[in-house]
Amino acid sequence: MKAGRIVMIVIGALLALIGFGAMLAGGAAIAAYATQRDDDGFFQTGSVRLASPTYAITSDRVDLESTPGPAGRLVDRGVLGTVKLDLDPARPDEPVFAGIGPSRDVAAYLAGVSRDQIRDIDLSPDRVTYRRLSGETAPAPPEDESFWVAEVTTATAGRLEWDVESGDWTVVIMNADATRGIDLDARLGVKVDWLLPAAIGLLVGGLVALGGGTWLIIAGTRGVSPEAEAPAPAAVAPAAWPAPGAPAVPPPSPVRLTGRLDPQLSRGLWLVKWLLAIPHYFVLAFLWIAFAVLTIVAFFAVLFTKRYPRSLFDFNVGVLRWSWRVGFYSFSAAGTDQYPPFTLQSTDYPAELSVEYPESLSRGLVLVKWWLLAIPHYLVIGIMGSGWWFGWWGPGRAGWTFAGGLGLLGLLVLFALVALLFGGRYPRGIFDFVMGMNRWIYRVIAYAALMTDRYPPFHLDQGAGEVEPPLA
Repeated sequence: MKAGRIVMIVIGALLALIGFGAMLAGGAAIAAYATQRDDDGFFQTGSVRLASPTYAITSDRVDLESTPGPAGRLVDRGVLGTVKLDLDPARPDEPVFAGIGPSRDVAAYLAGVSRDQIRDIDLSPDRVTYRRLSGETAPAPPEDESFWVAEVTTATAGRLEWDVESGDWTVVIMNADATRGIDLDARLGVKVDWLLPAAIGLLVGGLVALGGGTWLIIAGTRGVSPEAEAPAPAAVAPAAWPAPGAPAVPPPSPVRLTGRLDPQLSRGLWLVKWLLAIPHYFVLAFLWIAFAVLTIVAFFAVLFTKRYPRSLFDFNVGVLRWSWRVGFYSFSAAGTDQYPPFTLQSTDYPAELSVEYPESLSRGLVLVKWWLLAIPHYLVIGIMGSGWWFGWWGPGRAGWTFAGGLGLLGLLVLFALVALLFGGRYPRGIFDFVMGMNRWIYRVIAYAALMTDRYPPFHLDQGAGEVEPPLA
C-alpha cells in the first residue's frame, strides 16, 4: 500500500473517531433535553441532604470567566444559563437562608466563623464530603448583608434562582437567624437556553465528520490488492463413502493463522520489544479505528446485498494480519526476533494470517452473530486474552464492577520468556498452546467482524501451522 493511501486512512480514522464521538454527544444531549427536564426546563439532580453542626455550609469557589475577554467585557448575565436551588428544611418552623455572593465578600463575612465547606457530592448513594473550617466568631444574620447577588429565605420561598454571570462566586446556606445546626434537603437545577441548538450542531457536525472520515478510509482501502487465490488442489481419485458411524470430518477454518518459532531467539531482546514496537502500535491504533468504521459499513452492505465489499474485506484482513505479526513479534507469542514489516499485504514473515473471502453471507446472522451468538466466545477469550472478569464488589462499596489482569495468554508468554532468559530456550509446549489461544482469538474476531458465517469451534488448534482435516 502506498504511503499516501495510509495517510488517507489515518486521517479518515481520526475524522471518523471525532465524528462518532461528537454524534454520540449531540444525540445524548438532544435526548436529555427532550426527556430529562422538569416543567420549568431545568435539568435537576436528585435530593441531597445537607447537615452541619456549624453556622454555615458553603460551596467551594466557583470561578466563571472572571477575567475580561479580548473585548474588555465579561460574559453577559444569563448567557451561561440559569441555576436554581430548591430547599426543604428538616425543621419547617426554622427558616433556612441561601445566598450567592462574591467569594471575597463571603470570606470576609464568615472570617473566624465555624463552617463546613462542601468538597464532594455523591448522588448514589447520597453522601456529601465536607472540609471543616473552625472558628469562634458568631456571624451576623445573613439577610443583613448587602453583597448577595441572589438570596432566598424558606420562610417566603423554597427556591433560589440566579441568572449566571461572570465572577468568582460562593454559595452559602445558613439558618436565617445565624444559629448553629443546619439540616435540610437540597436539589440543584440548571437551565441552558442554547443547549438544544448546540446539540443539534454537534450531531450534524459529527455526522459530516463521520461521513467524511468513512469516505477517506474507503478511498484509501482501494489501494489494497485482493488476496491471492489459493492454487487449485491436484485431482485425486474419488474416495469411498465413509463407513457407517465414522466421525464427520470438520471443514478447514476460513481463518488461517500460522507462526514459525525462531530457534535462535535472543535471551533478552524481549525486554525492549515493547519499546521497539511502539511505531507499530501507533499505526495500528488508527488502523483499528478504520477497521471498526469499515465493519459498520460492511454490516449494512451485507444486510442489503449479502456480500462483504471485497476492498473493505481485504483491508480488514490486512489489519488483522498486521496485528498478528506485531503480536507474534511482541507479547502475544514473542516467537521471533525479526522486526515486522509495515504493510497490510502478505509477506515472507514467520507469522501470517489469511481469511477466506465469503461469496455470500447471511442477512439474518449479521444481526446477531457479533453480539448474541459470540457471547460464549467473548467470555472465554476475555479471560484467555486479557483477564477481564465481571462480578459483585462489596461489602464496603457494593455494586457490579469490571476488573482485569494479564490473562492466561500473557501469563504463559511471560513464563516462556523467563525460561528463555535463564535457560536459553522457548518451551515448545507453551508455544504450541499459545498459538492455539491466538488462533481461537482471531477466529472469534473475524466472526464478530462479519467476515465469515462459520461459527468458531470451542477447541484449541495448537501448533505452529493449521491442522489440515484428513481426506475422506
